[in-house]
Amino acid sequence: MMHRTLPALAALAILAAGPALADITVYTAGPANLIDALSKGFTAKTGIKVNAFQATTGKVMARLQAEAAHPVADIVISASWDTATSMAKDGLLLPYTSPNAAKVPDFLKTDTAVAQGISALAIAWNPKSGTPEPKDWTDLTGPAFKDMVTVPDPAQSGSSFELVAALEAAQGDQLFKDLAANGAIIAGANADALNPVLQGAKAAVFGAVDYISLASQAKGESIKVILPTSGTVIAPRPAMILKSSEHADEAKQFIDFMLSDEGQADVAATYLMPARTDVAAKRPGIAELKILPLDTDKAYNSRKDTLAAFAKLFAK
Repeated sequence: MMHRTLPALAALAILAAGPALADITVYTAGPANLIDALSKGFTAKTGIKVNAFQATTGKVMARLQAEAAHPVADIVISASWDTATSMAKDGLLLPYTSPNAAKVPDFLKTDTAVAQGISALAIAWNPKSGTPEPKDWTDLTGPAFKDMVTVPDPAQSGSSFELVAALEAAQGDQLFKDLAANGAIIAGANADALNPVLQGAKAAVFGAVDYISLASQAKGESIKVILPTSGTVIAPRPAMILKSSEHADEAKQFIDFMLSDEGQADVAATYLMPARTDVAAKRPGIAELKILPLDTDKAYNSRKDTLAAFAKLFAK
């Protein structure tokens, strides 16, 4: 008698458990420890597992393009807001506004994207380099910094490109002519530019992504982050749900968690500025920065020409 009731009991148990929760796939640029922390916290809270691919924005976008015929990702988190703008124009994003986005400033959210966190571009200087502490971008063109400066490649780093575009709009290209004449080198993506400075082979990074340097400083590395007096740009990191996602409900829950108190504390722990204004940062916030204006539409429409001119300027 008992054995005959087991199948029925099993069926009832399945019905009571409700529909199975789907895993989600997140493609993300930025700190590996951040997506690890968010994934762990999200799974603990919801039971939904996260499959993460972490790389540079360029590699993330290349993978998305390669998989266009058979999309895999549910969520994309980029290091460049232009990604959100262009993907929205192409109709690739699912509109969603999280209730936890109420304390995110309007300029950091749209109906299809919301900032995970924000970084700024800065000078990363090694105090043991024997060079004077710089205060502004132009200091890195002086004789004390001859052959001692690295610059992240704006062709590989969206944030570096936006800094170049903003500084050229504000000052023209003389700053970059002087930087090139002083022996500054283009050193690949952001980490490639920072490593020689951490190792003491170079003295400073022109346009370092600040959270990376701040995290290195917190670990005891010989590095100091300097926010230039003439101004800089910020780099909001948009999180977006793809319209092609087959797990939209689960993806929305991930965005909700990312913007929750716990999720934004995870963001702050990486030395990014949290997107929510009511969550404390571990570094200077937007209100403490002098932000250069940037017409992103104009900048990206002329991106090809800007990069070609920049590459020619620094060609050896």
